[in-house]
Amino acid sequence: MGFAENMRLLPHRTMRSLLISLSQRRSLARLAVGSPLTRPVVARFVAGESLEEALPAIAALKRAGLRTTVDVLGESVTSPEHAAAAVDRYLATIAALSERGLDPNVSVKLTQMGLEIGRDLCRANVMRIMEAVRGVNGFVRFDMEDHTRTDATLEVWRAAHDAYPGVGVVIQSALRRSSADVDAIIAVGGRVRLCKGAYDEPATVAYRTKTAVDANYARLMERLLLADAHPALATHDPKLIVKAIRIAEREGIGPDRFEFQMLYGVRRDLQRALLARGYAVRIYVPFGQEWYPYFMRRLAERPANVGFMLRAVVKEEARRLRGR
Repeated sequence: MGFAENMRLLPHRTMRSLLISLSQRRSLARLAVGSPLTRPVVARFVAGESLEEALPAIAALKRAGLRTTVDVLGESVTSPEHAAAAVDRYLATIAALSERGLDPNVSVKLTQMGLEIGRDLCRANVMRIMEAVRGVNGFVRFDMEDHTRTDATLEVWRAAHDAYPGVGVVIQSALRRSSADVDAIIAVGGRVRLCKGAYDEPATVAYRTKTAVDANYARLMERLLLADAHPALATHDPKLIVKAIRIAEREGIGPDRFEFQMLYGVRRDLQRALLARGYAVRIYVPFGQEWYPYFMRRLAERPANVGFMLRAVVKEEARRLRGR
């Protein structure tokens, strides 16, 4: 039995915890980023390592009728200079999207903006991005990271939302607190992207089974739809998608009052099927050299992808050896 097969035999939660743990290993990140063997696999989930590489992919999605939100990859910066450089990359991205008639819609992780250095620094950096987005009538969404950053993320979001309504935030159905958070966001007219959550959280703050996470997702999804909060429903789960459509049809909620969101390179068949039925679908498009943590979390969400990755790496290495 090969290594890939052995990996697939690990229990799902064990595999998920392992992959999330590996996503935080900087030494492995340097090794993975430097290896040419990883690139063909990573290209399935990441639109490129530079803005110039990503723009054609974003344009192709628009031609297909899909909306986009762009993530300039990076997180957990350790210096104000690195945070400022990340802001500059976002400003260049927003300008390029607007100039090309593409969605000026971006997703931002606050640890990339300096959240762990200081909240004042983070807020100042966020306001620079927000002003750029406002100047092109665009939208910015604050990604939610692990539970230790939830309060800080919501605090920064509230300040930004008070200044410009085109600022949204992500809520994770895996967290037990999310019901109260959704109610508070609805109360101030905020925009939520609802996802399940990609972090390995302790049972004290999170639901630990897929059944419980899915059930909470369904409850929060219905609440957002009924509140007419224009939610972004981020899921590839056909059962939850069908449930959302049934709620919308039952309550007379038109397809212009919510949207589905999916990850770049994941379930393209489902993306096309929803689009064909008249639903808005927005693709989360990441690009950048700091793709390793994002990529590992994508593997953790669906550990079957590990086998795909390993087989692709083996195939690429075989081709290389044959070409010697």
